[in-house]
Amino acid sequence: FSMGDMFGDDHTPNTTTSADMDFYHRDLLQYLTEACHSMPFFFCLGNHEGEFGYYLKQNPPNNIAVYATNWRKFYFANPFPNGFYTGNSVKEAHGMDLPENYYAFTWGDALFVVLDVYRHCDINEKPQNWDWTLGKTQYDWLKQTLETSKAKYKFVFAHHVMGTGRGGIELAKLWEWGGESQNGQLDFAGQRPNWTTPIHQLMAANKVSIFFQGHDHIWVRQKLDGVTYQTLSQPADPNYTLWNADAYLTGDKFPNTGYTRVSVSPNQVKVDYVRTYLQKDEGPGKVHGEVAFTYTLP
Repeated sequence: FSMGDMFGDDHTPNTTTSADMDFYHRDLLQYLTEACHSMPFFFCLGNHEGEFGYYLKQNPPNNIAVYATNWRKFYFANPFPNGFYTGNSVKEAHGMDLPENYYAFTWGDALFVVLDVYRHCDINEKPQNWDWTLGKTQYDWLKQTLETSKAKYKFVFAHHVMGTGRGGIELAKLWEWGGESQNGQLDFAGQRPNWTTPIHQLMAANKVSIFFQGHDHIWVRQKLDGVTYQTLSQPADPNYTLWNADAYLTGDKFPNTGYTRVSVSPNQVKVDYVRTYLQKDEGPGKVHGEVAFTYTLP
């Protein structure tokens, strides 16, 4: 599973061309072909992919979001509803068809749910607070998926709690994710009429084991209401930096660089943070492949 920010760059949404997006996606084929020749590759969209709902509406089909969707699907197929996978079943114009942006499946003892916190947020170019949304269709699908799953373990993935802030459980009580405005007022019912419960409470009520997110370039484990919030490191940062540590007031924190290995058995889930170092940077306490931290659930 990749947590996003791999393809393209949304810093130049008004000048990025289809040829640019073709290059950004094609350039990674050489690496992902080696890594994924014998295992699946699942992608969770990030903010830098450019597939943001606001951009989709700007002069279609000539916009970064349409270009990004079509080239992503051309090079890197994601799951779509087919009997084994569920997900976004709403077809889109301009060749995008099913956008393959959120999906779920069960494998063994685990349910995997991948969300898209960007595509269905089309209110303005720089959303704030309650502007950020999964959209009612994705929310209803998430609710049904969690409530009907009989899997022993449930894993939910999104690039970030909501939008482009920083932090994990520090943001989990806010806005659509947690139901509160920044002043502490519970405004969910007014802001999301006909929605039953905020996203965090939905995960807690349905016993989600781990919520995985990226975005912050740091490895942090936290827990809130029985749900483990696992922020994932950037797997290829040569600076090994503890980025954005001040956004996390609690938790087990480790710097880049490394990947997270999750082992599922009938009795438990084991999570390892595996450090990666360039050969020239190895030394005492810096061994490529060493496990920096391990925890188990339940």
